[in-house]
Amino acid sequence: GTKIAPIFYNTMEDAGALPIEFDCTNLAMGDVIDVYPFKGEVRRHGSDELVTTFELKTEVLLDEVRAGGRIPLIVGRGLTEKARAELGLGASDLFKKPEQPADSGKGFTLAQKMVGRACGLPEGQGVRPGAYCEPKMTTVGSQDTTGPMTRDELKDLACLGFSADLVMQSFCHTAAYPKPIDVTTHHTLPDFIRTRGGVSLRPGDGIIHSWLNRMLMPDTVGTGGDSHTRFPIGISFPAGSGLVAFAAATGVMPLDMPESVLVRFKGKLQPGITLRDLVHAIPYYAIQKGLLTVEKKGKKNIFSGRILEIEGLNDLTVEQAFELSDASAERSAAGCTIKLPEKAIAEYLQSNITLLRWMIGEGYGDARTLERRAQAMEAWLAKPELLSADADAEYAEIIEIDLAEVKEPVLCAPNDPDDARLLSSVQGEKIDEVFIG
Repeated sequence: GTKIAPIFYNTMEDAGALPIEFDCTNLAMGDVIDVYPFKGEVRRHGSDELVTTFELKTEVLLDEVRAGGRIPLIVGRGLTEKARAELGLGASDLFKKPEQPADSGKGFTLAQKMVGRACGLPEGQGVRPGAYCEPKMTTVGSQDTTGPMTRDELKDLACLGFSADLVMQSFCHTAAYPKPIDVTTHHTLPDFIRTRGGVSLRPGDGIIHSWLNRMLMPDTVGTGGDSHTRFPIGISFPAGSGLVAFAAATGVMPLDMPESVLVRFKGKLQPGITLRDLVHAIPYYAIQKGLLTVEKKGKKNIFSGRILEIEGLNDLTVEQAFELSDASAERSAAGCTIKLPEKAIAEYLQSNITLLRWMIGEGYGDARTLERRAQAMEAWLAKPELLSADADAEYAEIIEIDLAEVKEPVLCAPNDPDDARLLSSVQGEKIDEVFIG
């Protein structure tokens, strides 16, 4: 393909690398090439033959490389602005500034409104695709394989208390078969998180997402150190360990707002069709429209790096919605929103309030953070309201799926989650291995 998955792109930005995306069709393993970042050219070494051209995602990338990463740049830029203001000096022209897109005058998508609210914009306003922003992080998740790195980066940021409203640490990746270093992490990381006002789970409690989802607030923005951190209510943008630390410590996250792709379901679910079939129907219909290809050479993927926005499934519970939002990671999407009915979210929050207070009673900490989130949920239930997309919102693409046409199970052939096929097309295939997870 021609795209770097969003979580890896973010991690490279944070590390001070220069992520470049271009068509690799004319390159083979072992080729020696010359890359010209300012010209946006790739040439064969020795012959000067032009292989391909590219554009940097933003000119700010060059500043990030010079600063040693995106986070040092943001911190240094902020300190420079504050120091110059204190000295009575004007704004510095040393730093490259991201170009803000022109306002199309059209409406906003659900994701754009969620990010707009998190940026403090007037109610109903959103952030246009391509705009640089720093939305408030309401919920941040950290898992145990990247948790020790996040801890080191929090120390580098001199973080003594989290600015994000709720930060949660899980121990789901290493609990089953811990190495000696993991056992040490299990004993030391919980206190580190709790003393800064975070919530720490215990080894054996289970998967990060099943807990973090129970702590979410509707229409808010968050992040997590796992590519499957895909909130079923609100929106999340998965991140590497450094960006998770930055979001937890400062309460905001740098974001170049992605475009959105709308998937609109209509009609009624047919007998025998499950939610998993609807998950697979998304890539299947994209393939039928020529928006997604399975072949790696010249691969197309309309979802890559964009926000997947789903509507039309009004009977879903929030737990079911997570099956859809979680699968947006397999689409290489930057994030996902799902339009859910108020009743489903209200029932979910009622249950979650009980869970959070049970956690406090069982000695989970930080108790103040858990109680504050429970009270925020109660406040929402007292005056429930949900954002919704404008009728004239602009999308990179709209995919309509008529549920009346989904009459048989939709499968994905090994080993590519994009390779969606109808059951009838693989009928009679011999099955050699079955994995149950």
